[in-house]
Amino acid sequence: MGCATLDLVGAASLKLNTNTHFLRSPKPFLSFVGPIRSRNLNGPSSTLLTCHAHKSRPSVSLRAQCTAAAPEEERVVVLVIGGGGREHALCYALKRSPSCDAIFCAPGNPGISNSGDATCISDLDISDSSAVISFCRKWGVGLVVVGPEALLVAGLVNDLLKAGIHAFGPSSEAAALEGSKNFMKSLCDKYGIPTAEYQTFTDPSAAKQYIQKQGVPIVVKADGLAAGKGVIVAMTLDEAFEAVDSMLVKGSFGSAGCRVIVEEYLEGEEASFFALVDGENALPLESAQDHKRVGDGDTGPNTGGMGAYSPAPILTKELQDLVMKSIIYPTVKGMSAEGCKFVGVLYAGLMIEKKSGLPKLIEYNVRFGDPECQVLMVRLESDLAQVLLAACRGQLSEVSLNWSAGSAMVVVMASKGYPGPYEKGSVIRNLDEAENVAPSVKVFHAGTALDPDGNFIAAGGRVLGVTAKGRDLKEACDRAYQGVEEINWPGGFYRRDIGWRALPLPQKQFVTRG
Repeated sequence: MGCATLDLVGAASLKLNTNTHFLRSPKPFLSFVGPIRSRNLNGPSSTLLTCHAHKSRPSVSLRAQCTAAAPEEERVVVLVIGGGGREHALCYALKRSPSCDAIFCAPGNPGISNSGDATCISDLDISDSSAVISFCRKWGVGLVVVGPEALLVAGLVNDLLKAGIHAFGPSSEAAALEGSKNFMKSLCDKYGIPTAEYQTFTDPSAAKQYIQKQGVPIVVKADGLAAGKGVIVAMTLDEAFEAVDSMLVKGSFGSAGCRVIVEEYLEGEEASFFALVDGENALPLESAQDHKRVGDGDTGPNTGGMGAYSPAPILTKELQDLVMKSIIYPTVKGMSAEGCKFVGVLYAGLMIEKKSGLPKLIEYNVRFGDPECQVLMVRLESDLAQVLLAACRGQLSEVSLNWSAGSAMVVVMASKGYPGPYEKGSVIRNLDEAENVAPSVKVFHAGTALDPDGNFIAAGGRVLGVTAKGRDLKEACDRAYQGVEEINWPGGFYRRDIGWRALPLPQKQFVTRG
């Protein structure tokens, strides 16, 4: 089968230039924050300098207040690539990692910076691998965690590894598991991984004939990266034909939709399964379940995710063992056999079939899910920096993970109109109050900016992830929605029924105050 070479929408524009010089904005100013123990900078007795980017507000210590660790532990400076809710959650977990001396996030966002979870480098060109490499060498970065899938497909990890820098994430070849649904389906066929029946098409007439023969409901998917919007669950023939025309005739998804997968509709309950992989070994994370549809009761179009909770009761211990045996391990071994060893996070979107109760693979993502990452990171108690380094070094067999008891939930607040056209610039208030309204509430920023007056404003579709822990799912749910209710954002909306499959409760009736 071999590894795929991809030219995908979202990745095509990210030409990683290894021949360009590192371009910097006006020289940053430096300030002393005290001794640093890292061997990666100027030695164990050196003084740590903080880089405050001119565009960042407020200035945040490079060390990001990482927890103290025993002297014999390896110390590491980490760079997180990305600027969404997933990256905010990763920075939050790394800040609590005992072995982490400093955290950078590029480009980051104002919420990450203001919270002190990392130092944001807003003007680092993350699509230019030479710029990223130069930054890592300048600041002694020992681990790069790449968040966005487009950069993984474009080959940023390949370039970092060539430069001798540990990078957590798959190579561009292995990232084809997400970058091409046809590649993923072909791997399933070859290695006996359970998935929905399907056919791949480039000709719209042939696709429609197949749909007519199979009947509805049916699923139409763009082959390449489409920012989570390239999947259409068609309940009528007209909807299915329209999806085919949108992708293959109108080119709505660019090169990502030049090939489509028409797939059997599976009835059951969806769940998200995550495993860390080091090329040969796989280590499962805690279970989680997200909510893709935009509306209450799982209605409306698909989104990047409107909320999630962990653990997911649907994924029992027996079912998790089965997923590892029938899906994750065959994938890891298959990718190795194909010459595309996978290192990073395997995020399996599963359907637990209603008729059989068995899991089938819907799709793979090759990075932490968003918003599932938020609920996983607030529950993780292990040293994330050391866990990810172990994956980079092929040492996951020596690692075990610790998780907090109880549950966690995240409720996504999005701009009105999302996932369709939406307005930017509406002011968001009372974020500090939201985090203080109940214990264990954390607001992760996904799409915020600052206006000239220093107010947080909406700058994206999914904007905030209000996350909470609790002794059980009900308590986590109550706390998360208390946080949501406290936020004053008339330009936003949210689902009121996150967790409804696990909580047989009436829908939440909270209303964001104007």
